[in-house]
Amino acid sequence: MAKRVVLAYSGGLDTSIAVRWMREEWGVEVIACAVDVGQLAPGEEETIRERAAAAGAVETEIIDARDEFARGFLVPALRANALYEGKYPLVSALSRPVIVEHLVASARRHRADAVAHGCTGKGNDQVRFEVSSRVLAPDLDVMAPVRVWGLTRADCIELADKWEIPISASKEKLYSIDENMWGRAIECGVLENPWSAAPEEPFTLTCNTKDAPAEPTEIVVGFEKGVPVALNGTATGLVDLIATIGGSVGAYGWGRIDMVENRRVGIKSREVYECPASLALILAHKDLEGITLERDLAREKQRVEIRVAELVYDGMWHTPLMRALAAFVDSTQEHVTGEVRLRLEPGRCDAVGRRAPRGLYDHDLATYDAEDAFRHQDSEGFVRLWGLSAETWSRRQGPGAS
Repeated sequence: MAKRVVLAYSGGLDTSIAVRWMREEWGVEVIACAVDVGQLAPGEEETIRERAAAAGAVETEIIDARDEFARGFLVPALRANALYEGKYPLVSALSRPVIVEHLVASARRHRADAVAHGCTGKGNDQVRFEVSSRVLAPDLDVMAPVRVWGLTRADCIELADKWEIPISASKEKLYSIDENMWGRAIECGVLENPWSAAPEEPFTLTCNTKDAPAEPTEIVVGFEKGVPVALNGTATGLVDLIATIGGSVGAYGWGRIDMVENRRVGIKSREVYECPASLALILAHKDLEGITLERDLAREKQRVEIRVAELVYDGMWHTPLMRALAAFVDSTQEHVTGEVRLRLEPGRCDAVGRRAPRGLYDHDLATYDAEDAFRHQDSEGFVRLWGLSAETWSRRQGPGAS
C-alpha cells in the first residue's frame, strides 16, 4: 500500500470525503492538488485550502493552469472541431489530461508513491485519469477510493457533516457539476430520467431564451491559423476571448446540449451541458474552414475529427495515435486565417459572414454574371465523362437495357 498520495482535488463533496477516508482506511498521507482550468471563482483558493485542511490533507497545492489548458488542449480540440457524437465539445474530457500532468508533477515534487482521483466506477473520468497517469508515470500506483468505498452521495453528505468538512452540497440539491472555461457538465437528480426536461435551476452560463435580449447583435471572431485571436477587431488573449464570447452567446440563451451519450464503460447516460463559448467557437472555426480548406482535404479532415473526439472522450490524449492525428490537424490549419461574423438572437447563434485573405472562394468563378471567368464549354465533356460509368451500367444492366 502506498504511503503518500497526491489526490486530484476539486474541492467538492467526493474528493473532500476521499481525503479523510483514505487517511483513516488506508493510512496514507494525502496531498490535495487542485488544478484551476477555469472553474475557480476569484478568492475561491482560500476556501479550497480550508476545506482540504479540514478534511485532513497534509498539504494543498493550487495550480493555475488556465492558459496552459486553453493553448495546449482547447486549441487542438477547436482546430479539430472536436464534438463527441456530433454534439458534445468534450468539456470534462479535455481537462483531465492537463490535470493528470500536474498531478504527476506534484507526485514527483512530494516524492509520493501514488496518485488518486475521486471518480466512480460507472463514469468516463476514471479511464481518463488512470490511462494518462499510467502513460506519464507507470511507476506510480493509481488509487480510486470512490470506486471501493460503497458510499452514496447522501452518505458522503452525512460524513462531511460528521467530520466537519465545510461543503456546499446538500441532500435536497443533488446535481453534480463539473465545469471549466470550455463549459459545464450537469448530472444527477431529475436529469437521470431521460424523459424529464432539464430544469432551469442548474444553468448559469446560459439564460432562458425568454430572458434574452429582444434585439439581435453580431460579434466578429478573428482567427490566425485556426486559433481565435481577436474579437470585434481587437486582439484578445485566449482565456479572456473564451470568457467574453461565452458571456455574449450565453446571454442569448444559446449553447445548451441535452443528449443521451455512450459512455466508455458501455452504458448510455443522459447528459446535460451548457457550452456557449465552445460551441460558438467551433461553429465559427468550421465556417472559416469552409472557405479556406481544399475540398478533399476538408472531407478527409471531417473523418479525422470524429476519431479525435473519440480519443479525447476515451481518455487517450497521451497516445501515439492522438499525436499523429493532431499533427495532421495542425497541418490543415496553415491558411485558416480570417474572420467570421456571428449573429446572436434569442436561442440562436448563426454564422452570417466570413472572409479570409487566402480563402479559396473566387468571386469571378462563382458569380452568375455574364462576365464570369468560368469556362462553361468545359462542362459538357466533364459531365459526360463523370456519368459515363452509370450510363454504361444503365445501357447494359439497368433501366436502359433492352
